Amino acid sequence: MSSLFAFPNPVNEFAARTTAALVVLLAVVTAVTGSVWGLVAIAVGFWLRLLFGPRISPLAVLSVKVITPRLGKVKLVPGPPKRFAQGIGAAVSTAALLLFASGMGPGAWLLLGVLVVAASLEAFAGFCLGCTIFGFLQRRGVIPEDVCEACNNISLRRS
Repeated sequence: MSSLFAFPNPVNEFAARTTAALVVLLAVVTAVTGSVWGLVAIAVGFWLRLLFGPRISPLAVLSVKVITPRLGKVKLVPGPPKRFAQGIGAAVSTAALLLFASGMGPGAWLLLGVLVVAASLEAFAGFCLGCTIFGFLQRRGVIPEDVCEACNNISLRRS
């Protein structure tokens, strides 16, 4: 059962960035069309990546199996911060969906904009906002050190 909910560690940063770029694309199309189904797809995608890693999410499968191998780039980074970032994306996208369903469209589109900014930072600048928050919480003891030893021990990091 634990393998069902496994998340890769380490993660190819370029695959994560490619997935983030696809999230940006889907979010922009969703905003332009005003589609509730786009919000559903974004939220479901984040939940699938959070719970099952990149094995089930259509955007992640496309990134990991099709696009990233063609790029030929690999940079391994710790998985737990990336999973934490997916959790933030799941929470924000679900909140946007719930706001939209409650008739509070402007709030939903504002949260979608937050997702676009965060995913754009990851995709185009290589800056993972969720990973930064993870590190901040880990340094303050909110997230135990053993959750990501590679995050704390520079000798365990790969370049």
